[in-house]
Amino acid sequence: MQKREILLKIYHCLFDFFGPLNWWPGDTPFEIMVGAILTQNTAWGNVEKAINNLKKANLLEAQKLYQIEEEELAELIRPSGYYKVKAQRLKNLVTFLVEEYGGSERKMFAEDGEELREKLLAIKGIGPETADSILLYAGNKPFFVVDAYTRRIFSRHQLIPEAATYSEIQDFFTQNLDREVKLFNEFHAQIVMLGKTICTSKKENCTSCPLAFLNSK
Repeated sequence: MQKREILLKIYHCLFDFFGPLNWWPGDTPFEIMVGAILTQNTAWGNVEKAINNLKKANLLEAQKLYQIEEEELAELIRPSGYYKVKAQRLKNLVTFLVEEYGGSERKMFAEDGEELREKLLAIKGIGPETADSILLYAGNKPFFVVDAYTRRIFSRHQLIPEAATYSEIQDFFTQNLDREVKLFNEFHAQIVMLGKTICTSKKENCTSCPLAFLNSK
């Protein structure tokens, strides 16, 4: 099979197995942006606790986080882990958003996607995965998100080299699929679910895997 055909078969097998996952959870684009920072190196349940703290304090707005002291912010997001580092990264993001776009996500996402990606990557503490999560899930821009689950699953099936770079893995998807936000969104969510439940870092349960067909190539 061609790469495009394989990727689409993988997607449909995962979708049939797990069903629609409706990821990323968040009431607003800004909440999704905050979540993209807080989810670094932690489980989503911890992120939800931190976001709920911000909501209870009525602080889940760019201008309010821009004005709050970093130490106070750190305490509010403590459940997310690495809270001092993440508070600094959140402040860096909201400073960019407020000073460049007056705190308006709409104005920010009106920019060309590639140019905005470069600007996001220039913010201290934002790497490719976080930047692409913000662009895809908050900005509805077609950037495929690559994470540890993607690398693990696709290298185990020898579809990508284990030592492939972020850009090389991303290109594998974007060059062989239509650049559609809905497809990229759901495909990444399906990969994450597979990596969390079946193709885990400690053990792969190949007999129960919806991608078992890849083993018989």
